[in-house]
Amino acid sequence: MSDGHRHAQTSVAVLVRDGVLPMELGLVHQLFGTARDPSTGARLYDVRTCAPRPGRIRTDADFPIYAEHGLEAVERAHTVLVPASHETDEQLRPGTLDGESAEALGSVRGRVASICTGSFVLASAGLLDGRRATTHWMSSERFARTFPRVTVDADVLYVDEGAVLTSAGEAAGIDLCLHMIRADHGAAVAAEVARRTVVPPHREGGQAQYIRRPVEETGLTSTSASRAWALQRLAEPLTLADLAARDAMSVRTYNRRFREETGLTPMTWLARQRVDRARELLERTDHTVDRVATETGFGTGTSLRQHFQTALGVSPGAYRATFRGR
Repeated sequence: MSDGHRHAQTSVAVLVRDGVLPMELGLVHQLFGTARDPSTGARLYDVRTCAPRPGRIRTDADFPIYAEHGLEAVERAHTVLVPASHETDEQLRPGTLDGESAEALGSVRGRVASICTGSFVLASAGLLDGRRATTHWMSSERFARTFPRVTVDADVLYVDEGAVLTSAGEAAGIDLCLHMIRADHGAAVAAEVARRTVVPPHREGGQAQYIRRPVEETGLTSTSASRAWALQRLAEPLTLADLAARDAMSVRTYNRRFREETGLTPMTWLARQRVDRARELLERTDHTVDRVATETGFGTGTSLRQHFQTALGVSPGAYRATFRGR
């Protein structure tokens, strides 16, 4: 991304409706609102709350919010996010979203994204026809029945279809927002937003949205110690046996426990951590691709290029050119 783009604010409209979940509205403002240009400290996004009719909007809590902007802000925005409103979302059918909102969403020239059951809004407007999408796992069956032209993936945190993105429940909305910030401004900016917000910096969209044990249970051994240990040793040729030994488990037990806690296999998780580290090195240093490969445990530039192409669809050189500029 060029320096000019890095300094220009991206307009973000958050389209709310009666019954909106305050947490989802707040997380969009928190994450996009804290993204800063690493050189100047300037805000990278201009975030505005919008509604079909500006004014007082009910939430699903015991307090209302005030939306100053109308649908004209949605039409002008580069990025539009639609948080959930459980009282109306699941009543929507193809073509039943009010015409003005559907027209505004359809006119967006950038990208449109939903959080949780906000996907029903995008589907009702026809934006998900012929696309993959996700929603909260508890609503996925209804979503699939209601919108048969949408390919529903109920097992993932979020789906990026380019111009249209969807995510699962509230926490997955955090992952989606960080993913969008990362796509706009690189891993370093997204990681800083995550640090400010005290959330994990990166969970891939393909990770399972329902994890059997997202937190450690009393009396059960966790894999958290080996994960922390591995993050400090990404340059080393770590094996599954190394990780299992660190937590004093058999390989079989460790593999099962790891998937229960993260939704990923240990080696898939390790590869993703290495790609993330490589992204930061490409953005922040002048290291050659071979040196980046060595410092992230990929061994050779060829291996790094293969993993980058698989994970991101671009080469390390193209990634560096995009997020470092000249």
